[in-house]
Amino acid sequence: MAEGTVHKGLILHKTIVFVGMMGAGKTAVGRTLAAQLGVVFRDSDHEIEEAANMTIAEIFARDGEPFFRRKESQVIERLLEGEPGVLSTGGGAFLAAGNREMISRMGVSIWLDANLDLLWDRVRHKDTRPLLRTPDPKGTLSRLYEARVPIYRQADVTVPSTPSTTLDQMARRVSAALLESRPDVLEKL
Repeated sequence: MAEGTVHKGLILHKTIVFVGMMGAGKTAVGRTLAAQLGVVFRDSDHEIEEAANMTIAEIFARDGEPFFRRKESQVIERLLEGEPGVLSTGGGAFLAAGNREMISRMGVSIWLDANLDLLWDRVRHKDTRPLLRTPDPKGTLSRLYEARVPIYRQADVTVPSTPSTTLDQMARRVSAALLESRPDVLEKL
């Protein structure tokens, strides 16, 4: 197997890509896992904002969602081509079949599976979610959840996210799931 990034007796061969709903913990768990593995952490939304010098909400407002989704796919591909690391994607990124295929081919998708109550608890006080800027944000989140969960279930690996689990514990759950099922991605020396 090709040499990957080695840290603390572990070899990361492919980028770990977090997918799932807003509020599932993709960025927070991703940062924690990257630190545990000693690899680079990237966030596709952040990379898009940096390149555009605008927030995601501003891009949605100015250019629309289809434009944003095209840019998102380009950024994800660029990040997957780099050295193996941890990548957090926006909640809608995995919905595109082309993105799902690309992520599975070039990396591994990890669905952080959080239930609707936990997601609402985490996002309800934030105004940075353009899709929730509606008269009924909880109803909108519920409809997004119902529509997206069947697609997230297609991820390569599913890791349950629960309210009482710390970021450190979640990151270790992800590592354990990968070590058990995906030695092509993460393996012990």
